[in-house]
Amino acid sequence: MTDTTTGTAKVTLPADDQILITRDFAAPRQHVYRAWTTPDLVKRWWAGKRGTVTSVDIDLRVGGQWRYVMLANGNFEVAFHGEYREIVPNERLVHTEVYETPGALDVDAPVVTVTFAESGDRTTVTILTETHTKELRDAILESGMEGGMQESMDALEEVAVSLD
Repeated sequence: MTDTTTGTAKVTLPADDQILITRDFAAPRQHVYRAWTTPDLVKRWWAGKRGTVTSVDIDLRVGGQWRYVMLANGNFEVAFHGEYREIVPNERLVHTEVYETPGALDVDAPVVTVTFAESGDRTTVTILTETHTKELRDAILESGMEGGMQESMDALEEVAVSLD
């Protein structure tokens, strides 16, 4: 297996309401997808080094709900949830994503498209987040999401590689 990489996710802004993340993984596509969609495996990577995942619920079907909760290192809870809109196993997931804060509504939830593309024994994951407004896109970027995302993606690679 090829060497793993750390901190290599690339964040670009293709439009005023979009965030595009691209990350290469040293694991086959089916392993990365499995780590992304299996609750016990998500618990191992989603929090990165920023806390402990306390709950992962995944109803992996169109119209199914997902929810991830972590107890962050500052002893506060962080939770996200959404609904699956499209599922092509090992290839593509489309879902909404809501950061659970007081007053957060699912109505204008960002739509996230995750694609898994295999090349040899490596997989490239692209995550396109469409936010509906530049203000929300900028708020996500300013939240410090990139540092946590880099840690999560590194941990995801470790989990996917361990599935061999």
